[in-house]
Amino acid sequence: MWPRRIASVVFIVFCLELGLFLMIYPWTDSWTNNYFSFFTPAIWHEIWVKGYVRGAVSGLGLLNIWIAIAEALRMYIDSGKDE
Repeated sequence: MWPRRIASVVFIVFCLELGLFLMIYPWTDSWTNNYFSFFTPAIWHEIWVKGYVRGAVSGLGLLNIWIAIAEALRMYIDSGKDE
């Protein structure tokens, strides 16, 4: 039972951190001026900095946060059944 709970908590923390990163990072200056940006063709760089691409990445971040919340609720509900 404890290894399952620990795995759930690690999964929740991972999804939450990844979701927050994906929601915030596309809107920073580091997104446009990164190391890999200089090695890609110019057309890819122009697509990469568009608002809809940034919004799509932020949407994936929101999805990760939603998964973390759903997993936390599932863990909370399952803990009530163990008693």
